[in-house]
Amino acid sequence: MGNQHRGPDAAALHEIVPGVHAWVQPDGTWWVNNAGAVTGDDGTIVIDTCATEARTRRFLDALAAATGGAPIRAAVNTHQHGDHTHGNSLLPEQAVIVGHESVRESVLTDFVIDGCPPFWSPVPDWGGVTRRPPWLVFGSELTVHSGGRRIDLLHPGHPAHTAGDVVAWLPEERVLFTGDLLFHGITPLVLMGSVDGALRSLDWLAGFGAEHVVPGHGPLADAAALPGILAEHERYYRFVAEIAADGMRRELSPLDAARCADLRAFSGWSDAERLVLNLHRAYADAVCTDVDLLAAFGDAVSWNRGPFPTAV
Repeated sequence: MGNQHRGPDAAALHEIVPGVHAWVQPDGTWWVNNAGAVTGDDGTIVIDTCATEARTRRFLDALAAATGGAPIRAAVNTHQHGDHTHGNSLLPEQAVIVGHESVRESVLTDFVIDGCPPFWSPVPDWGGVTRRPPWLVFGSELTVHSGGRRIDLLHPGHPAHTAGDVVAWLPEERVLFTGDLLFHGITPLVLMGSVDGALRSLDWLAGFGAEHVVPGHGPLADAAALPGILAEHERYYRFVAEIAADGMRRELSPLDAARCADLRAFSGWSDAERLVLNLHRAYADAVCTDVDLLAAFGDAVSWNRGPFPTAV
C-alpha cells in the first residue's frame, strides 16, 4: 500500500456531536497531533492547529467543507508546542488566538520553527508558517462561546505536560479536548512540565465526566475507555518516578537510568525514547533546577541509537 494512505496523510475529520469536530492524524507520533473545532451559529472556534503548512491546510480545508465555510472567529492553543501552534499563522487574520498566559512568550521565543534540530529524521518541513502567539491570554480559566455553545478553557493549576496546558470542555455536549495531557496509546511527554503534575492532572481529567475525549495524540476515546487510558498514564508516570528515584540513589545519569529500565509493560507504545526526556525532567525537579533541553534530547538520541523517526 502506498504512503498516501499512511501516517498524517490518512488524517480525517470526525464529527463527535453535531457541529463539534476532531481532526485525528495517525499515528500520533512526534509532530503529528490532533486538533478540533466547535461550530455555532456565528462561526467556528478552532482548537489547536498542526505542525506544518500542508497539514494545517488539509485540516482547515476539511473543516470548511464540513461546516459550509463557516468563518473561523477564534482559535485556542492547548499549549505551546509547535505541532499545536505553528499553523496559527494560516488562520484568518481576524481570528483571535487564545491561550494560557505562559504560551504567548513560549511561542514568541520558539526557535524550532526557524529550523528543526536534527534530533528527528526526516527533519520536518514546516512550510510557510510563522510565529503567531495567543493574542488573548488567561491564567486559570476562561469561557468562550460559539453561537449557543459554551466552551470552558481550564488550566489544571500546575505544570503537567507543560506549564501552560489548557483543556477545552463543552459541558452541555460532554466533550473534552485534553491537549497533550493525554497521549492515547503513545508514550507521554513531560519534559517541559512535571512528572508529579502530570500524575495529579489525571484525577482532574477524570472529574469532568466526559462522554467524548479528544486526546492530543492518538485515537479518540469515549467514557468507557477513559478510565483505562488514565490508569495507563498513572502506571507510566509512577514508573518514571520510580526509575528516577532509583537512578538518583545509585548516582546514575538519566541516560544510564533509562538504559537500566525495563519498558516491557509499555512495549506497545511508540516513542519510547521519551523515557530519557521524562527522566531528565524528574531529575531536574528533584533538585529544583531547569532542564538542559539540548542535553536531554542528545541523550534520548543516544538511547534511541539515532534520530527519532518522524512521519512525512
